[in-house]
Amino acid sequence: MTAARTPCAVVFDLDETLLDQSSAADAAVIDWACELGIADADVARTWSRISTRHFARYQAREISFEDQRRERVRELLGRSLTDDEASRTFCGYLDRYESGWKIFPDALPAMRRARAAGRPVVILTNGDRTQQLRKLDRFALSGEIDALVCSSDIPFGKPHATAFIAATRELGYSEVDSLMIGDSLSGDYQGAIDFGMRAVLIDRAGTHRNRAINSVSSLDDLAF
Repeated sequence: MTAARTPCAVVFDLDETLLDQSSAADAAVIDWACELGIADADVARTWSRISTRHFARYQAREISFEDQRRERVRELLGRSLTDDEASRTFCGYLDRYESGWKIFPDALPAMRRARAAGRPVVILTNGDRTQQLRKLDRFALSGEIDALVCSSDIPFGKPHATAFIAATRELGYSEVDSLMIGDSLSGDYQGAIDFGMRAVLIDRAGTHRNRAINSVSSLDDLAF
């Protein structure tokens, strides 16, 4: 795939595009569930469903970032907890999750190819800035990008147009001169297309291989 229009700002999603957060989340919740005495062989999938639902509520600004964490704990445990109890319990998961972060091996080469081609690189993430900065620090990514835009700093996250406006305007580019690369079909790919950007879906598992969309299975397949 070639991003063939100049000038072009390249906007990368972070989690599941540059960083493998799902493997970290799965391993963390399995270990944490054992500590909590949860006997659910499918706890990783259960936690993923719970997390997706409550994180979407946060992105819609129905609840705060900390509240979505608390609600995830309450639903997983199936009981009422005070805010303090829920936050303390979540820390058992969070410590494990953060220790399991890994960067995809094709991430840095893709970012560097984009910048070597004269394309400014922006990360647009639906995560909280404090946590996302820890990820960038862990893998020394701050020096590899020109800007970081987090949904915690703007009214709404992806796929809302507000998020894409913030990312493209950060470096003074229009939507037609910007390329979005991300793993979410609705949040990254379709959201960007609807806004007027070009987009590429990173589909590592081949889930959407039969769809008529612009996708790659590896960031190595991208040429800038």
